[in-house]
Amino acid sequence: MPNYGTPELEFRHGQGCYLFSSKGERYLDFAMGIAVNSLGHCHPDLVTAITHQANTLWHTSNLYRITRSERLAGKLASVTFADHVFFCNSGAEAVECGFKLIRRFHYSQKSKRNRIISMTDSFHGRTLATIAASKNPLHCDGFLVGDGGFDQAVFGDLDSLRQTITEHTAGIVIEPVQGEGGIRVVDSEYLKGVKDLCQQHDLILMFDEVQCGVGRTGSLYAYQQLGVTPDVLASAKGLGGGFPVGACLATEKLAKTLTAGSHGSTFGGNPLAMSVANAVLDTLMAPGFMTELAENGVYFKEQLQQLAAAHPELIIAVSGIGMMLGLQCKIDNIELIARLQGANMLVVRGGGNSIRLFPPLNVSRSELDEALTILSDVLSNW
Repeated sequence: MPNYGTPELEFRHGQGCYLFSSKGERYLDFAMGIAVNSLGHCHPDLVTAITHQANTLWHTSNLYRITRSERLAGKLASVTFADHVFFCNSGAEAVECGFKLIRRFHYSQKSKRNRIISMTDSFHGRTLATIAASKNPLHCDGFLVGDGGFDQAVFGDLDSLRQTITEHTAGIVIEPVQGEGGIRVVDSEYLKGVKDLCQQHDLILMFDEVQCGVGRTGSLYAYQQLGVTPDVLASAKGLGGGFPVGACLATEKLAKTLTAGSHGSTFGGNPLAMSVANAVLDTLMAPGFMTELAENGVYFKEQLQQLAAAHPELIIAVSGIGMMLGLQCKIDNIELIARLQGANMLVVRGGGNSIRLFPPLNVSRSELDEALTILSDVLSNW
């Protein structure tokens, strides 16, 4: 179908930070499949894990026990707020599970609350519920019937949120770091205010960390450095290191409402996905990994800020945290992306006329310097 346009650039193989085109050209990849290839291309531990699993067992369905999913759920629960985890195949499915948990909890309490508040400039996926939540006309025009049970408040505006809450509100969903919206980190004091409102009104707080989770911000999940703990969290993208996997993390009080048969996924938690995701998490939790990641993130942002200061007529600001950084542009972001691609560097478009930079979490300092050199050359020759 024509929804992806007609891209011409094709890649035949990748290694670490680099992709190699069908013409043999090497590209520095700071797109990483839109923040998906968390450990770069063909990481040896991930290749070993999936190759072993591919030669052992691919799929059984959740009609039978899958110990690898139990192992991964246990790891996630041990390092987060969560008591239970539901595995699926994508970020949108993880978000959908979170929405269902919010409504199911209030249903179990004999409450008629069922509406969920989302934020402006958000992105939660491409299913009917997730586009209804985000309310972006580009994504929802021609698809929705009614409002899907979602209201919307202004991102970062506590008064707007307060005024949006009604007797029918069941929960609030927010991205701790907006991705599609232009790499906007939520203010920690605002987030504490959101939590307070949830406690005052008995609302469920949900974080969408599909893009900003799994080490992307310098901690395993962004909420861990923002001082506010959610009741439910959607995770995906980097969790599989390039293999499709999603996860919905939740507290006991929410998870227990998903009684047998109330929710499911044919492929969710399959042995192939679980083998890779376990390897990803083991790598991230290895001694020293997150420390080096956080240090490299600080270095990269400082260098980008210096670059922006040298070109104030082109770049307005640098935003983000960890290895989830954005450049807000005065120049056309699409043109900047094209020129960077012409210089053999790949980045991602973001909202607010920005570009997004997603290096692999194990990027080296020399690879960051290579990216800075390419950016500097392109901006200097604008």
